[in-house]
Amino acid sequence: MSVPRSILDLATVGSGETVGDSLAASVDLARAAEAGGFTRVWYAEHHNMGRIASSATSVLIAHVAAHTTTIRLGSGGVMLPNHAPLVIAEQFGTLAELHPGRIDLGLGRAPGTDQVTMRALRRDHTSADTFPQDVVELQGYLADESLVPGVRAVPGRGTHVPLYILGSSLFGATLAAALGLPYGFASHFAPEHLTQAVATYRERFTPSAQLAEPYVIAGVNAIAAETDDDAAAQLLAARRARVGIILGRGRTYTDEQADAVLASPQGHHLRTMMTHTIAGTPEAVDRGLDEFAVHADADELMVALPSTTAPDRRRTVELLGRAGRAGRAGRAGRAGERTI
Repeated sequence: MSVPRSILDLATVGSGETVGDSLAASVDLARAAEAGGFTRVWYAEHHNMGRIASSATSVLIAHVAAHTTTIRLGSGGVMLPNHAPLVIAEQFGTLAELHPGRIDLGLGRAPGTDQVTMRALRRDHTSADTFPQDVVELQGYLADESLVPGVRAVPGRGTHVPLYILGSSLFGATLAAALGLPYGFASHFAPEHLTQAVATYRERFTPSAQLAEPYVIAGVNAIAAETDDDAAAQLLAARRARVGIILGRGRTYTDEQADAVLASPQGHHLRTMMTHTIAGTPEAVDRGLDEFAVHADADELMVALPSTTAPDRRRTVELLGRAGRAGRAGRAGRAGERTI
């Protein structure tokens, strides 16, 4: 049986596009996800990356929420060591008051940027050391009673915005299990420890006020197109673009140069980053997502969209929405036949 599916949107700024174009495309993408039956759309905090416009994550969530109706929206994630927990509680508490029942708060401990930008954020190399304590402090601000005497989050207090621990290692899995929080694994770009991290999380999970049973969200890349050839072309473009995103830092690569990097021993890491990628026709990708959910032992999939143009990303969402509805209808029909 299919698990819920959601979308990760990086608000990618494509070639020849402005940041404004990218943000408008994020609204369109969220509307398509809402119409397609997806559970939520999340936005990731990155800084000093010319092709990613989701750095002010809470502001983007507010904008998209104002232009959608029912779909859940959240961070995938806010890099908590970049911020004071009280400030994040106030931001997401405000969102929760404006859009009740629709806001998620995914939390990571990575900087989401490079070392120079870390310093510009007034963050140092020890900032992540207090991540577990910061999560607990933040959770208190969003609960009915703060854990810091005399300090309340207004807005924030009593909103109980659900928290999610995000990561790509055993650290996040262990922390999420200890706190009784849902766990999101970034297997769409860091596949290596997926199986071990999920198993560790499930084995060590302790129920909490937020969550009675373990809940795993696994990331996976998806490209759906009307033909296999179109999907393959989009995947090749996405692989080439990743070379520039990861290694570029202002440098541009020709297709030939990107292919050479990917084919080299040094390109091994870039190739393995997209291990969990499914590209093809809608029906094939729909089946592939179901198979990946079983492989990942996931309760929900967070589908990342590596296609390099906004129309292609939206088309993937539209096609998967239709394929998912058709698949659910077919399974319901077969179940009905068995009960007669």
